[in-house]
Amino acid sequence: MELRQLRYFVTVARTLNFSEASRKLYITQGTLSQQIRQLEDELSSRLFERSSHSVSLTEAGEELLPLAVTTLEAADACMDRMKELRGSLTGTLNIGTTQSFITIVAEAVKIIMKEHHDLKLNVSVHTAAVLLDNLRDREIDMALAFKSIEKFEDIESEVLFKTSLCVVVRRDHPLADRKSLSLSDMVGYGLVLPGKGLQSRRAVDKFVGIDTSNLDIRAEFNDPEAIMDMVQSTGLATIISPIAVAYRPKLKTIPLEGGKFTMTGCVHRLKDGYRKHSSEVFLSALRDAASIERISGGLTM
Repeated sequence: MELRQLRYFVTVARTLNFSEASRKLYITQGTLSQQIRQLEDELSSRLFERSSHSVSLTEAGEELLPLAVTTLEAADACMDRMKELRGSLTGTLNIGTTQSFITIVAEAVKIIMKEHHDLKLNVSVHTAAVLLDNLRDREIDMALAFKSIEKFEDIESEVLFKTSLCVVVRRDHPLADRKSLSLSDMVGYGLVLPGKGLQSRRAVDKFVGIDTSNLDIRAEFNDPEAIMDMVQSTGLATIISPIAVAYRPKLKTIPLEGGKFTMTGCVHRLKDGYRKHSSEVFLSALRDAASIERISGGLTM
């Protein structure tokens, strides 16, 4: 039995699709099938039930999966620890992030790349729910997302910053000189808002109430970067977390009066997961990228 075969098995077990698994592993489907058959022969057990339409785990496959995951984690931890003892920051760090954190993550990646040339960073962008599933499947080492209202026994969340909603406008917008704004001040000005799936939109709805009929909402996007592009190019205003405005000097954040809903940006990791040294170094870079001096206002550490 080889570690490579166990990795192949775990990938197929998680996708239940040989074609998708082969793409993820960068090997041909024929090679993948051959390696799985060799593993089944060695174990004298059939691991998958295959048909022309579906793939499912057998009872033996169900039993092997957690053992294979534990074995692969131990092997990876061994390699990482040996590299750490040699004093080099190498290997691969897998980072998951929601769209809202993209700018800060990108800045942290730049910081790391300047100092650690042998470390590879893999960044994937998904919803918070998908990221937490990826954490549990050990597909990523950490996830960047706003803190969930729901508590998870297996997830540890470390606060990166706290923030409240603000109004974002171009510096030539009629409201740009205001020190603060109320919702009534926004009546008559075109708005582009976060889509209903984003936590910033849930905060807006809680702040405003479900009735937004008094607001002139011209567009909604489920991508914070697209919202910022719209504000910058069209002159529309938005109501969003100030994290989205990071490193955009042409835009200005204005506190929104009366807001009580706090959004907490967190780094999420498995409580029982192995902590790579590179993850601690990257966390330090994230804190630097999110520091109040480098964000356009509104964040507290």
